Amino acid sequence: MPPLALRHVLVPLIVACALFMENLDSTVIATALPAIARSLGEDPLRLNLAITSYLLSLAVFIPLSGWVADRYGARPVFRAAIVTFTLGSACCGLAQSLPQLVAARILQGLGGAMMVPVGRLVMLRTVPKSELVRAMSYLTVPALIGPVLGPPLGGFIVTYSSWRWIFYINLPIGLLGIVLATLFIENVKEAADWPLDLRGFLLAGTGLAGLMFGFETAGRGVLALPVVAALLVGGAICTALYVLHSRVHAYPIIDLGLLRIPTFRSAVVGGSLFRIGIGALPFLLPLMLQLGFGLTPFASGLLTFASAAGAMTMKMTAAPIIRALGFRRVLLGNAVISGCFVASYALFSPATPHWLILLALLAGGFFRSLQFTSTNTLIFADVPPPLMSRATSFQSMAQQLSVSIGVGIGALLLHVTLLAAGRTTLGAGDFAGAFVAVALISLSSIAFYLPLAGEAGAEVSGHRAGTAGAPTSAVPDKR
Repeated sequence: MPPLALRHVLVPLIVACALFMENLDSTVIATALPAIARSLGEDPLRLNLAITSYLLSLAVFIPLSGWVADRYGARPVFRAAIVTFTLGSACCGLAQSLPQLVAARILQGLGGAMMVPVGRLVMLRTVPKSELVRAMSYLTVPALIGPVLGPPLGGFIVTYSSWRWIFYINLPIGLLGIVLATLFIENVKEAADWPLDLRGFLLAGTGLAGLMFGFETAGRGVLALPVVAALLVGGAICTALYVLHSRVHAYPIIDLGLLRIPTFRSAVVGGSLFRIGIGALPFLLPLMLQLGFGLTPFASGLLTFASAAGAMTMKMTAAPIIRALGFRRVLLGNAVISGCFVASYALFSPATPHWLILLALLAGGFFRSLQFTSTNTLIFADVPPPLMSRATSFQSMAQQLSVSIGVGIGALLLHVTLLAAGRTTLGAGDFAGAFVAVALISLSSIAFYLPLAGEAGAEVSGHRAGTAGAPTSAVPDKR
């Protein structure tokens, strides 16, 4: 294989490994919280700070990633992000108190905030548009595998070893990533040197942190309801102030002007709605299988891993499907199919054969992964190269916020169900309404895919509707 073609394969795989490390680490800790609490002599509820501090760090620093990559170059920033994340992992494993663990998780969040969007930017600037669908399919798999593999892996490590190995397993992966990034990733950067929007960074970071923290704690009983409401209101106010600020600033840290690009707007807004519904599944499914059906965490993890297996089978078929049907047909039809699969999980009961649950999760994982690959590719189809770093920051911000909203909505729906029933413990029949509700949220994304032209993203997909010609989803004149 020629060196250039080899690089087009290796770069997405290197970035995918970094994304897998970040996605796995953000979920694997949840299962280990009781063991960590015992080891550190803390209340398990207080250990929730180890999760929320990481999420807050992500929210604050993600908007900064595009500016840093353009200023210092994508390769050194990506490599530094892996170093920071790996160092944070080592510090987490060595922590002897809750404050030390929280500080280490904040350091991890800084690395993760740079690693994910900058890694995606490295790939976008290395892989030609004709290969983008295949490359994006590699990046979709870690995002789907991490949330389902994390809980059973965390349970296995805590059961048979020390909780500290949850963090130590990142060390060899991180070291390998540093070496591979040095050898195979070019130092691509834009010549434009746009100034840092410090006020916008503070407003956007504070707004995102408030919203994500509020949605993550909603319905879980971790914080009092007035505190959650204050977080959400404060986050919304800062976000609204940022929107006003971005309209008058020449170089906003999150460029809302990108929404004028039709394909970017449809993919970001529609994709966020779809992801809100799907983001609730890693929260709802394990609870239903364990609390509702009485399965062990390991048995539950084996079943939910089927959705990740479905995602892995997709990466071989995404490109031909999108090439044959085009982005618009795939996104519209697949949103309906995926939504129906999510709604069908409401029919599960303790008497449902495990092979049927496995099959439904396997097929659902395939279609959800196809939707994520299509959306994540279409986002960048018509973005001009000088704006690519801002687009990756925007997309990463929207992705993190939508997942947090999804988990918050899932928790809130279960909380409301218990209040309506006058009970305090979940039963097998309490999850049906939540699955139907999040399925409807995912289905609402159709409204933003409908305006897409038939040849939207044709340069990337290779699809031509009717006669050949230039895509009708052209970028505005300023491109």
